[in-house]
Amino acid sequence: MLQSCSVNSEIVYHPDAASTSLTNIDTREFMAEMMAMTPDSLKQKEFGEIDKLPTTWTNMYDLATLEGKLKTENADTIRIMKKVFMKSVKEDNKPSGFSFKMEHFTSDDYQALKNFIKTEKLPLDQNNFNSWDGKTLIIDTENFNLKNLEEAIRTKSSKEEAEKMEGMMLMFFKSIGTTLKFENTIKSITGKHNWVKQIDNHTIRIEYDLKALYNKDNRLKADKHIVIKTE
Repeated sequence: MLQSCSVNSEIVYHPDAASTSLTNIDTREFMAEMMAMTPDSLKQKEFGEIDKLPTTWTNMYDLATLEGKLKTENADTIRIMKKVFMKSVKEDNKPSGFSFKMEHFTSDDYQALKNFIKTEKLPLDQNNFNSWDGKTLIIDTENFNLKNLEEAIRTKSSKEEAEKMEGMMLMFFKSIGTTLKFENTIKSITGKHNWVKQIDNHTIRIEYDLKALYNKDNRLKADKHIVIKTE
């Protein structure tokens, strides 16, 4: 199972101060290893839940309603649930990953999302919560962490596994990265970080160094904020 999952996110920044994000979690190698290690008698029990997630984009509100698990009547929560989509990905009819999508989120949507994920743990990219006003993105480099991903895994893990979270993250994940795309041209970038590279006039790429992320003694060449201004 060593380093067998990849997480790749893309956030598109719209000129109206909203953004759309997509996260793909590739679990092909991980699932192949798990299937090989699981006795046939337990496979349906262990992997049956995975097969229940639709292979077409379905919002969280519809998923909860279909499963009879809708627990809220709060208007803000329902609004957010209808804007967060997920699906499973299959290859040769076998589970190969999951995808999450948040369509055209405004600053108000992100505020409501923060409240929502206090109870519903989702593996969302922390960079979604950076400040964007339609022209300027302020990246808080302290958001270069896997907090939401850790929380999502922790809720699905036993107590013993949760206590070993740091080791699990290094063991499970082969690569984690985020692409930031701007509909308007990038005019200037202020601030630097080892993991941040400009790809072209519309694209920034963040590639996480997992060993450095969990090394408390690591000294990154990093500014607290990176400011990207667009035309």
